[in-house]
Amino acid sequence: MTIPSPGALGETEPAAPIRVALVDDQQLVRGGFKMLINSQPDLMVTAEAGNGAEAVRVLSQAAADVVLMDVRMPGMDGIEATARILAEAGSQGTEIKVVVLTTFDLDEYALSAIRAGASGFLLKDAPPEELLEAIRTVYRGDAVIAPSTTRRLLDHVAPMLREPTPEVSRHAASVETLTPREREVFALIAGGLSNPEIAAKLFLSEATVKTHVGHILAKLGARDRVQAVVIAYETGIVTP
Repeated sequence: MTIPSPGALGETEPAAPIRVALVDDQQLVRGGFKMLINSQPDLMVTAEAGNGAEAVRVLSQAAADVVLMDVRMPGMDGIEATARILAEAGSQGTEIKVVVLTTFDLDEYALSAIRAGASGFLLKDAPPEELLEAIRTVYRGDAVIAPSTTRRLLDHVAPMLREPTPEVSRHAASVETLTPREREVFALIAGGLSNPEIAAKLFLSEATVKTHVGHILAKLGARDRVQAVVIAYETGIVTP
């Protein structure tokens, strides 16, 4: 299989490579991902860990922009590790994104990791092109990773998401503060559309869409677009 170059995917190569950390308890899996990622001029593996506790320790010392995190590991799993890594980054004023890796797309552990702050999830057997593009996508922050896969998971757990909790009530109140246009953009975000796709659908400029998205995330108190999608399911903006 030929791995596409960043240019072939329409990307602009950043000044410095995107730094990637690999967290998986299987060394062979890490080794395969490392070879693939390091084959790209705009990506570079800067850290590795075999479990959640090691990941927290390593990432307190090594810099990374995106973490590929196995969700099921002995000891500290990917859910707790995600929460700790993001909390540590937040306390230091740095930004790091987590992509959760799972072996099947209806893994409720993946949902728990997303609620803990992960920016999406990816199947371990995804094609190489999809893995590479997922890293670039989450780094840019302009789209939800694998919307069809994410939607299958959220559709599967939708009844659980809509159970009344104080958090869901807060989210519902936040949705009520959105303007009609923001609600329109919010629904399209929840459908997995990227900024260019939303702009084309609503006949707006990408800059205007980006502004709307920023306002929506701020009003919802959402870390990123994936968090916003979960809120859309919780509040009935999207139904299976």
